[in-house]
Amino acid sequence: MATFAQPNAGKAKVIITGNVVEKTSKLPLEYATITLKNTQNPKAVFGGITDNKGNFNVEASAGVYDIIIEFISFKPTEIKQKRLNESTNLGTIALEEDATQLNEVVVRAEKTTVEIKLDKKVYNVGQDLMVKGGTVSDVLDNIPSVSVDVEGNVSLRGNDNVRILIDGRPSSAINITEALRLIPADAIEKVEVITNPSARYDAEGGGGLLNIILKKGKNQGINGTFIGTTGYPKNNGVSGTVNYKTKEFNLFTTQGYSQRENPGNALTNSRYLNDDNSTRDYMYETRENERANKSYNGNFGFDWFLSESLTWTNTVNYRRNSGNNIDDVLQKYYDVNFAYQYERNRINAEDSKSKNIEYTTNFTKNFKKEGHKLTIDGSFSKNTDENIAFITDAATNTPIVTLDETTNLQKQNRNLIQTDYVYPFAKGSQIEFGYKGEFLKNISDYSVVTNGVPFPQFTNILEYKEYVNALYTSYGTKIKKFSFLLGMRWEDSNIEVNQLATSDFNNKKYDNFFPSAFFTYELGEQTSASISYSRRIQRPRGRQLNPFNNLSSNVNIFVGNPDLDPAFTDAVDIGYIKRWSKLTFNTSLYGNKTTGAFQFVRRESGDFQNGIPIIISSPINLATEYRTGFEFTLNYSPYKWWKLNSNFNFFYNETDGDFTYTDFNGNEVVQNFDNSTIAWFTRLTSKINLPYKIDWQTNATYNGPQRNAQGRSLGVFSMNLAFSKDILKDKGTLSLNVSDLLNSRKRLMETYIAGAVDSYGEMQWRERQINFSFTYRFNVQKNEREKERRNRGGQQDDGGDFPG
Repeated sequence: MATFAQPNAGKAKVIITGNVVEKTSKLPLEYATITLKNTQNPKAVFGGITDNKGNFNVEASAGVYDIIIEFISFKPTEIKQKRLNESTNLGTIALEEDATQLNEVVVRAEKTTVEIKLDKKVYNVGQDLMVKGGTVSDVLDNIPSVSVDVEGNVSLRGNDNVRILIDGRPSSAINITEALRLIPADAIEKVEVITNPSARYDAEGGGGLLNIILKKGKNQGINGTFIGTTGYPKNNGVSGTVNYKTKEFNLFTTQGYSQRENPGNALTNSRYLNDDNSTRDYMYETRENERANKSYNGNFGFDWFLSESLTWTNTVNYRRNSGNNIDDVLQKYYDVNFAYQYERNRINAEDSKSKNIEYTTNFTKNFKKEGHKLTIDGSFSKNTDENIAFITDAATNTPIVTLDETTNLQKQNRNLIQTDYVYPFAKGSQIEFGYKGEFLKNISDYSVVTNGVPFPQFTNILEYKEYVNALYTSYGTKIKKFSFLLGMRWEDSNIEVNQLATSDFNNKKYDNFFPSAFFTYELGEQTSASISYSRRIQRPRGRQLNPFNNLSSNVNIFVGNPDLDPAFTDAVDIGYIKRWSKLTFNTSLYGNKTTGAFQFVRRESGDFQNGIPIIISSPINLATEYRTGFEFTLNYSPYKWWKLNSNFNFFYNETDGDFTYTDFNGNEVVQNFDNSTIAWFTRLTSKINLPYKIDWQTNATYNGPQRNAQGRSLGVFSMNLAFSKDILKDKGTLSLNVSDLLNSRKRLMETYIAGAVDSYGEMQWRERQINFSFTYRFNVQKNEREKERRNRGGQQDDGGDFPG
């Protein structure tokens, strides 16, 4: 049992004992802090912490003391002017959860935690069994309310307009989807899910924000964790986190290297239609992907404690990746009677390389008054992506073989400066304001050579610049059981889209206000309700604005729209949480209205490839989109050794808009994009603590069917499984997990475009994955190992979700 003291010479020694428990459940609170402050001698301070049974034993000099008993997220208990002239037992002290704080409520569980704040939820996911040996994408797909589809696209409550941050900053990666697949899951400490962000956060992201917090050691002395992983298909990797902390410095580093193979497959069976929707012919397509990559992810940094109240943090992050992908496409053609005609084989052999280096710095000044804080942040990064592909196209009905060589080189610089100031000026009240400047420049050099001849139609250099300056302020207070947080954010955007090949320059300038409001009312000790509002923006990005063609397919051509404007979303969220001894119910009803929503319209170009019409797709500000839905999370603990978590989301989406254009024959064509759809998904997770320190975790997910303007996606069921066992006196852990146990995680699509095509498709980005990992911890304090054990166990007694 740890104790600390400032000696008071000449005084008799006394022993102070007692027991600390949680008020509601009467469970003992381990690592609660007991502090004795001598009222006549401020330098005389004694204290200690409770053991695993909640007991404490503190030795102090006789005298008069203020005694403070504290535990994170609980209301402290203070015994004033206690005269201690002899050894004393203070008896049982019950601490009550602090569910009335203005800015946050930390919901404690025996095995894992979720922090429920006024405008976000924080899931501690670092030790989730399901993601051992996986990536950030795997982590996000195990978070309630979050979904990651088979192509790696992230959505929050069914909305894919999500802003993803890493350590509170936009990712410096050019392709965020690929970046999430490269960062190892073992580097993550927690994920903040912000469904309706306040004015403090970027206005970008109509569907909300996800903030991924990376690990950084905090223990005194030198300590660390090493993890080795192997898997099938090939998934070999090693990673480690080492930390060295003194009174003046905290040095930390995380290093990881992996080699992965991600085989995938797809098929599309298409029936092409005449103008009267009768059958013209058929084309059946199968696709096999052989993906492999090698990646390194590392950082090094330090905290310099300049004084008790001032800390300077510096970090350098470096990521490197090289990969290749052989995309083998076989197309078989049939006539109107489904008689075989010929086949075509299209092979895309692609090599890619990427490098990213980022330097971040932070000053944090904590003033004497609790909560009074000033922070200054800077982030400066460079990223390069190089992609070279050789596309061979051969058919049995012609001796001609086409060879396309495409090169796409991207360079991106992203610089960010931010400062935030929080001032609590009265009990339960505070004001906050700050500035953020984000400056982005991306140059994309794309070229195509066909059979040795440059193809100017697909060769171009696009320069994209985005400068966003923002100011915000917010005010919050608490009046008895009622809390509110009001905010206003102003963002000035200056965006340049410069097509250097044609000297086509476009400049978009606009500034907007983004209000937010959050209201919370405590209906009881274990019950609260809230309502919130915010206004959001979705800015078009480089590829969406690039007016040049992109040779991603020989019959489906993407062309950007330089006149694309941002879309704006008004979001309302109503929340409710109720906690019982073994059950927690957390639900929300939400509604979004988006004006100027992006829609990808398809039209015939008038050109044909082997008799197949070439279709051009472009984004436009076409529609107004309405989205309403509700979700709930249930956490049930029928026994101490068995914990259940379920998450359900249901939403209705309606799109209104018409697109009118003149086709290549001079005819006016009207496309009606009015559409409404109902969709839902659900996830169930079971965690069981078996004997001999073995943990067993299973989760099952079902994504319900969903309609869109030109077809529908079908329902898909998938399941994951994981086991772990602690060894070597809890210094080591063996883990086995199976991702997509039934090998059923696919995108199933039905598409119907009148007068064009009727098709069915399947796409599986990654086949079933089996991983085995070993974790070893050295000099990690007992309470830190216990935190990991808690996270793996997954017990949830009174509030919130556990990972998975």
